[in-house]
Amino acid sequence: MSADPAPSSLRNTLLTALMALVFGFLGAAAWSYSGLADNRTRAFLLGNPDLLPQMAQAYEEQEAAKRLAQMGGAVFEPFPGVVLGNPNGKTVLVEFTDYNCPYCEASLKDVNRLIAEDPDLKVVIREWPIFEGSDVASRMALAAGLQGKYRVFHDAMFATGDVEAAARKAGLDMERAQRDAASEAVSTEIARNLDHARALGFTGTPAWIAGKTPFGGAVGYERLKAALAKTGEAG
Repeated sequence: MSADPAPSSLRNTLLTALMALVFGFLGAAAWSYSGLADNRTRAFLLGNPDLLPQMAQAYEEQEAAKRLAQMGGAVFEPFPGVVLGNPNGKTVLVEFTDYNCPYCEASLKDVNRLIAEDPDLKVVIREWPIFEGSDVASRMALAAGLQGKYRVFHDAMFATGDVEAAARKAGLDMERAQRDAASEAVSTEIARNLDHARALGFTGTPAWIAGKTPFGGAVGYERLKAALAKTGEAG
């Protein structure tokens, strides 16, 4: 009985796709036509099982970039005052965040380090309250932005986990803040951020856009810095 050719064909397709992602389509074609794909694909994949998750991640980011290109520039436009770093900066990083997300809290130091190193960095925060109980904090954060006190509230919220304590630290006019937090403008902003996240295929926080590249996860300082460096090269 002859062997089923489907698994070999699938392996060949997967590896050819990987070669396309890494070396471009000319490299993938050379690999495929060389004959190495049929003979060595199985051994290569078995010896490098970590490549398949990397392929999946690269594919997801590629698809997200296509969706971003179709969205226009609205995702880069901040809600009034909801910006970290230089509000007029030319280098832009977008972060989707939630105050009850431990990975967002862990990423705060990376964002602050990037801001300290680059006076031209503008970090647009998109409040995306996906954890239970996060809506109140996100609304108050947007209200803080309207009073020009977002940065202090943002840092204090992650430090304390308490909305009232963060509001006091930021020195908010609480009567105005409570009114703004319940406003249609704030509700619209949160709904818009949810739409942006869904359109980009994000499934959790933190999630980022650097230049034309969307990606998710607590990726760390080095990955964020590298993504921003590519933005500068593209510009």
